[in-house]
This record gives sequence, structure tokens and C-alpha cells, in this order.
Amino acid sequence: MASFDLSRFVLELSIWALPTLFSIVLHEVMHGVVAQRLGDDTAQRAGRLTLNPLSHIDPFGTVVLPILLMAVHLPVFGYAKPVPVDFRRLRNPRRDMVAVAVAGPLTNLVLATLSGIGARYLAAQLGPDSPRAVVVPLILMLRASVIVNVALGIFNLFPLLPLDGGRVLVGLLPLSLARKFARLEPYGLLLLFVLLYTDFFTRVINPIIGAVTRILL
Repeated sequence: MASFDLSRFVLELSIWALPTLFSIVLHEVMHGVVAQRLGDDTAQRAGRLTLNPLSHIDPFGTVVLPILLMAVHLPVFGYAKPVPVDFRRLRNPRRDMVAVAVAGPLTNLVLATLSGIGARYLAAQLGPDSPRAVVVPLILMLRASVIVNVALGIFNLFPLLPLDGGRVLVGLLPLSLARKFARLEPYGLLLLFVLLYTDFFTRVINPIIGAVTRILL
């Protein structure tokens, strides 16, 4: 069994920490920003429309989980405290729920695209006279940002409550079906763990994440 390589872990942490934290925080902030523009200022009143990570950190989801995944060399993933949104205060609750829900994953996919463009540009400019001590770590951080943001964006679009994709589906379904589907939310995390245990995401979601990541990198 291979021993734990502390120096390698610290190096990976320095590359992955900032992109992961920024991606998770911005995902949540954008939910609140869109909700505010559509009539609900709950997130603003709760002090959550800020990029200060201390306002959003979930001890396990934002810190422990990403570090554990990094330590065992699995894809880095995480989450922050959900931004509070009162859908009843939106001007058009069912329609606006879709916009609020999709804001987070869409932000991640935009970030992934911009990070991929930035990484490719810097790699193309890298030459013998380039300040490699600065440029190479920046390229690695941008590539990490692509991987993290694609995973966050696509995973959260899966149509299961309480994920963002589940909120989108509730807003798009006919009202009678939406109400029936919404009743499944208390069991959503359990269903999510079942899908993870049965390798559903490995077989269905991971190939999509991998394909999008390869395109952007």
C-alpha cells in the first residue's frame, strides 16, 4: 500500500483550493442574486450576497469533503450552505423558480468555459522566457477550475430534489405533476445516495462530465 505523500498533497491543495472555493461560493451567490432581481431579497437580508467565503462555508461540504476527495485522488467536489430563497416572494413563483435554480449550474458552466479559454491561452503563450513559476501554477489552477465547475454544473442539473435540476423540473412540469414530484423532496438525499451506491452516476453522469471537460481543456 502506497504511503501518504504529504508534499504532493500540499501541492494539489494549493492548486485546487481556490478554484473549488470560488466556484462553490459563486454558485450559491448567483442563486441569491437572481432571486433578488425577481422579487425575493431573503438572501440579501441574510447577508449571503457576498463573495466572502466565511458567509457560505459548510464545514463538511466546503472543507472536509474536498480535502478527503483530494487525499484519495478522486474528483474534487463540494458544496456550500444553500442560499435562502423564499419562492413564494418571487413575482412569478413557478417560472422564476426555474431561473433561480438554473443560475447556479449555469454560472459554473460559464466559469468552466472561461477557465478553459484562459488555460489554453496561457499554455499557448508559454515559452522559454516565460515566468514559469507564475504561469504554470496559474494554468493548473485554471484547469482545476474547468474540472470542478463542469462537475458542479452538470451534477446539480440532475433532475432530483433538492438539487437545482429538481427545482427546474418542478417549475416546468404541469402543476399537478409538479406537486407530486415535490413530495419526493424529503427522500431526495436518500435517493441520491442510492444512485451513488449503484454506480448510476459513474455510468451516466460521469461520461457527460468527462466529455464536456475534454472539450474545454
